[in-house]
Amino acid sequence: MQTPIRGLRSFCFAARTLSFKEAANQLYLTPSAVSHQIKQLEEQLGIELFERQTRSIRLTSAGKNFYDSVSPLIKALEKTITEFSQLQENVNISITLPEFFASELLMPKLSEWTTEHPNTNLQLNTMKTRKELTKQSDLSIVLSSSKPIEGVVHELFSLSYSPACNKQNWEAWNDAPFQALNEVPLILHKARPWAWHQWAEHAGIEDFAPKQIIQIDSMFGVARAAQQGMGIALIPLPISQTWFEEQWLFSFTDLPLKTKDKYYLVQHEPSESNASLELFIKWILDTFKHLKL
Repeated sequence: MQTPIRGLRSFCFAARTLSFKEAANQLYLTPSAVSHQIKQLEEQLGIELFERQTRSIRLTSAGKNFYDSVSPLIKALEKTITEFSQLQENVNISITLPEFFASELLMPKLSEWTTEHPNTNLQLNTMKTRKELTKQSDLSIVLSSSKPIEGVVHELFSLSYSPACNKQNWEAWNDAPFQALNEVPLILHKARPWAWHQWAEHAGIEDFAPKQIIQIDSMFGVARAAQQGMGIALIPLPISQTWFEEQWLFSFTDLPLKTKDKYYLVQHEPSESNASLELFIKWILDTFKHLKL
């Protein structure tokens, strides 16, 4: 355990080249330094590793056995050091965001960023509710009815909520949509338990008395439940636009619920010299600016 790593490396290079001079060139050392390190190694091991001749060296039998055992370990160590050094050269950016935003908006676009910035490591932490928000991330995307008061805040876009269902329910109730609201289970996100009543009031529906309301703790779960035919769901737009374009969901009425809900990008700590972080922020703002109403 007291053997210097540099002595083992010098031995491996000399064993491969069978030349102290060539090993010294590859290690950027002098031949005498390589010879001295190997001599110290031989003294510690109590064996001769090389047979030294006037103008050449060759491995002894013990030296060959030692090289066969040590060489893979030195190569593995060098590889680990190289990989770790390269990792440290990369810039790390962490972002916390709602899982539905991540799956529907960020993931489909993220390859654009990663391709252009191969030396930036991204860590994405998804959450179901804002209560899970962590300030340990560099950035957060939050859904809020009011502008966050902490950090550097950028507004992304507003949300509206539209009643939607799968094709089977749409075909069954398309001629009597308002009647369906009292017959078919209504689905919503548990963070907005009164959203259907707000929508009914906004739509001017009197005597709104839904037969059953189902609350789900994730927006992906809400959309998925509607797609599977569980009922009619309040689906956020424009974030869910793909679900309608792919005809996984159908708009039940043309009366969306407009709210104060907006997505914000929050930078928790001002960036002093992180150019990659500033570029990532600009990319997010540019990528989603077309969604502003």
